[in-house]
Amino acid sequence: MTDDSLVDRLALIETQPLAERAQAYQALHDELARELERAPETGE
Repeated sequence: MTDDSLVDRLALIETQPLAERAQAYQALHDELARELERAPETGE
């Protein structure tokens, strides 16, 4: 996910009613967590 697509997605989420917004943020959280889990570990 690029920075621009994340910003666009967040802007879209913010236009939704509260209940739908909460679900959308949860889905975004889950997607970002999966991306982090797949990312290679750095040796730092």
